Amino acid sequence: MAKPRDEMLTIPEVIEEIGVPRATFYRWRQYKKGPKSIKLPNGAVRIRRSELSRWLQMLEESA
Repeated sequence: MAKPRDEMLTIPEVIEEIGVPRATFYRWRQYKKGPKSIKLPNGAVRIRRSELSRWLQMLEESA
């Protein structure tokens, strides 16, 4: 049985899902505090759904 694909989210999708301002998210990225991202050859940035979930769980555990 084939393994399901890990959904690739755009930054606007992530921002909408977690409910933070765009500037805040980009500041987190700048300081390496946001979820790990993938830069595609065309310059677009994507974040795996599994990575977003892992990052949120890590924040929850450290609260």
